[in-house]
Amino acid sequence: MAPTGVLQNPVTPNPFTHFSLSSSSSSSYSQIASLSFMVQKSFIRYKPIIKITCISSRPKKRSSRSDNSDAYELVRVILRNFSDKEPLVSTLNKYVRLVRTEHCFMLFEELGKTEKWLQCLEVFRWMQKQKWYVADNGIYSKLISVMGKKGQTRMAMWLFSEMRNSGCRPDTSVYNALITAHLHSRDKSKALDKALGYFDKMKGMERCKPSIVTYNILLRAFAQARNANQVNVLFKDLEESIVSPDIFTFNGVMDAYGKNGMIREMEAVLSRMKSNQCKPDIITFNLLIDAYGKKQEFEKMEQVFKSLLRSKEKPTLPTFNSMIVNYGKARLREKAESVFHKITSMKYTPNHITYESVIMMYGMCDCVSRARETFDGIVISRKELKVSTLNAMLDVYCSNNLPMEADMLLDSTQEIGVRPNSSTYKLLYKAYTKANMKDLLQKLLKRMDQDGIIPNKRFFLEALGAFGSSTTTEKPAAGTKDTGRHTVDTNACNQQAAAKT
Repeated sequence: MAPTGVLQNPVTPNPFTHFSLSSSSSSSYSQIASLSFMVQKSFIRYKPIIKITCISSRPKKRSSRSDNSDAYELVRVILRNFSDKEPLVSTLNKYVRLVRTEHCFMLFEELGKTEKWLQCLEVFRWMQKQKWYVADNGIYSKLISVMGKKGQTRMAMWLFSEMRNSGCRPDTSVYNALITAHLHSRDKSKALDKALGYFDKMKGMERCKPSIVTYNILLRAFAQARNANQVNVLFKDLEESIVSPDIFTFNGVMDAYGKNGMIREMEAVLSRMKSNQCKPDIITFNLLIDAYGKKQEFEKMEQVFKSLLRSKEKPTLPTFNSMIVNYGKARLREKAESVFHKITSMKYTPNHITYESVIMMYGMCDCVSRARETFDGIVISRKELKVSTLNAMLDVYCSNNLPMEADMLLDSTQEIGVRPNSSTYKLLYKAYTKANMKDLLQKLLKRMDQDGIIPNKRFFLEALGAFGSSTTTEKPAAGTKDTGRHTVDTNACNQQAAAKT
């Protein structure tokens, strides 16, 4: 940084006022040289006025958007380059001069979206060995959050302990991440008790006081657990605190109640929201429409939709998709079709979820031919055909006891340009088993073998809707026919699934 020029001027100006440039260092000529001084002199009635303009020779700082795009590009390069043959750490070492904390954060995010959570720890260990690394609460919060989402509660606890050992003092964000990690565990009752324990502990620590995020996490969790009493206790605690509820507070609780079919409790939260003078947003409208639709309270659903049209908010495609599916479940085909026509009349462009909603609606209304017409229309239009759309059409065939039609559609997938996934095979396995179509089951398993999908016990239990806690793979039982990679003795698979229920 160049030395700052100090303009010295007496309080009372006179014709002989002069300006001198003072520097903090007498040997700063080289620094001063980096700045170009343009001095313009003018004299008005013997008063010298000197205008000094400084033009920095430093390059302009790039915008944060440009920096972010560059950082994401580097992260994408790193993720593309590592494999089983070349470990992630080796790839990071190649880019050691470029990788910094922000890149590691992005790597945590990307790896956390997959099952590669262990590699997040590899990145973390690599970070700790770098000269630029400084232990930071943000890093630990992010890792605890990633581990929690993957159900790795013990690893999240270890990171919390590691953070304290590194000299970092926990703050609110760290405890919020830890509470969320516990809430992802399977034992929900134990997790909620743990969460309340942390919540009470936070109240007693000055730097860890619960924030609105803390309340939002807990309120939604207890609403999902159908514990309305604890939700009311938390709301009362929130009112007595210095923290104010926001739109996410009310939307989170109403959404959880709505998904549980607790309409009365949801409406009580809506009243509380109005009394707090918190205006609904599009998420509020959508969750109310979805909740009323699922309970087939269509009069209320339609009233909310009309209120939405009168408000400043605008409907979104999820608004229409929800109404189409819920009308379909009630077999109100004409009402569902009118919603679809409203989409185009209001200048919206249906997406693949909209078409899947229409296909499912027709299937629930026993209009299989209309569902197939919709599916064929997507294929003919040459729009990208999603595997979820294929699965929707297959599900319509299977739920209407048409396994042969489902099999023929599966055979045509290569022609229409879509590749089946494990969900495709699960729904077909379940349908073929229910219909006792042994030939189709054998054909299906052989096709899975060709596609490289190896079913284990978990696959069969999920397909039969009886998935338990075990996810281990068993060897083929004695006396079964083995095709090289997996058994095709479906009776044995069904017996294994039944034994778990």
